[in-house]
Amino acid sequence: MTKTIRIGTRDSELALWQAKTVEKSLNDLGYKTEIIAVKSQGDIILDKPLYELGITGIFTKTLDIAMINGQVDIAVHSMKDVPTALPQGIVQAAVLERATVLDILVHKGNTGFLEKEATIATGSLRRQAQWLNKYPNHTVVDLRGNVNTRMQKLNDNKWNGAVFAAAGLERINLKPETFINLDWMIPAPAQGAMVVLAMGNDNYTIHAVSQLNDIETEICTFIERQFLSTLEGGCTAPIGALAKYDQEDDTIIFEGNLLSLDGKQKTEIKKIVPIENWKKLGYHSAQEILNNGGKEIMTEIKQQLKKKNKPLRD
Repeated sequence: MTKTIRIGTRDSELALWQAKTVEKSLNDLGYKTEIIAVKSQGDIILDKPLYELGITGIFTKTLDIAMINGQVDIAVHSMKDVPTALPQGIVQAAVLERATVLDILVHKGNTGFLEKEATIATGSLRRQAQWLNKYPNHTVVDLRGNVNTRMQKLNDNKWNGAVFAAAGLERINLKPETFINLDWMIPAPAQGAMVVLAMGNDNYTIHAVSQLNDIETEICTFIERQFLSTLEGGCTAPIGALAKYDQEDDTIIFEGNLLSLDGKQKTEIKKIVPIENWKKLGYHSAQEILNNGGKEIMTEIKQQLKKKNKPLRD
């Protein structure tokens, strides 16, 4: 059996870059492909913060439906946007080799504001909370839209800077010279990784796509997403997680944290374990976080979001 594998993607420049990367890899293996771009609700609704939309998988739902309806065969996503619980019938077919996990601060040429009062833009509660934890005298404002839109908004406003994932800017050659690596900021679970989803009963497509899988990235992102899922934070709680494989020692180094929305409370963890203990590392790390003040932080977050009618999403 042979068929053209229809690749579903969002229609932003970054999403299309990701889809074309997967397409080239499949073409190199001899498979025929077609890219089908659709616009997601996350791209259409730009006047509300993500956590106010109350939709699970705001950037993935449209493509989930397209796959289930048979309009596309696979969907390519930034893995950090994908809910930890996939819709029934949809499976993770491959995780591509990870790019940089770093967050960066894009500024306008002068960083003197860091030790003064300043305004920083980000649409991420994780980035907001970690920023305010380090710079409590700063103001953080919401920033929505695709990468290009957010860069333009930074230029159009009097903000001192905005936080981006370095990988996204690098992939479409949009990373400016005026930036600072935020190596102190723990990234979002699965940041820098691309994932390909497929229908679980589509053996032809799963076999094709599985050849693109990077096992090291798959294991590390599994740990991070297990940590996220156990904490029950999803996109609406400030949760950072990063797992790295140390080839020399054959160990996994894991760092994770959970913060209150205002950044004033933080509980964090760092573990180094033998590679054979990876399968439950995210779960056990999350349990330690919960038992070390995390339960109280999560309860407070849920109460705050409930008062504002901003339901927690996975």
